[in-house]
Amino acid sequence: MIVLSGTIGAGKTSLTEMLANHLDSKAFYESVDDNPILPLFYENPKKYGFLLQIYFLNKRLAQIKVAQTTGKNNIVDRSIYEDALLFQLTADLNRATQTEVDIYKSLVDNMMADITGVDDIKNPDLLIHVRVSFETMLERIEKRGRSFEQIAANPDLYEYYKELNKRYDAWFESYDRSPKVQIDGDRFDFVMNDEARYKVLDMIDTKLSEVDTK
Repeated sequence: MIVLSGTIGAGKTSLTEMLANHLDSKAFYESVDDNPILPLFYENPKKYGFLLQIYFLNKRLAQIKVAQTTGKNNIVDRSIYEDALLFQLTADLNRATQTEVDIYKSLVDNMMADITGVDDIKNPDLLIHVRVSFETMLERIEKRGRSFEQIAANPDLYEYYKELNKRYDAWFESYDRSPKVQIDGDRFDFVMNDEARYKVLDMIDTKLSEVDTK
């Protein structure tokens, strides 16, 4: 199982689709457009923050179980381990309580430990982190046009996005649950540029070959 990570607008969904086609595997996408809680969270984070995390946790656990048992090199477009990062930021910005965050983290640990199967079924075989600058992040968010994500409609999101993008660097550095590789999304625009796409796929192929030999 291959898992992607990265901030909002990094290009995870696009790269997931490309990789699934490239590796002839199956893609599992984050529930966003059909997520009934997400727009409510953007309107009232304090009220809906914990519910949103539980919604994502339920969806991601179901994806992990299927992705790990239905073929090789299946792709999940967001890591379950990132959710604690996002929820902690929500609490640090007084949009949730630390008690809620602590309960959520404990719940994740308990539920991941209870996944049936071999000991490491819950961990990916490779994590791919797509890193983009804050400026690129804002451009992508504006371009894809989801109304509840727009700074123009909610200026408070500017600081949230800025802090989120910064925290991802530390999160990736400390991540140790599987082999990992980082893609520079500013340097390699794999969505719009064919040459960059081939380069990124080659980088991932090389890393996968290293993982397969261990």
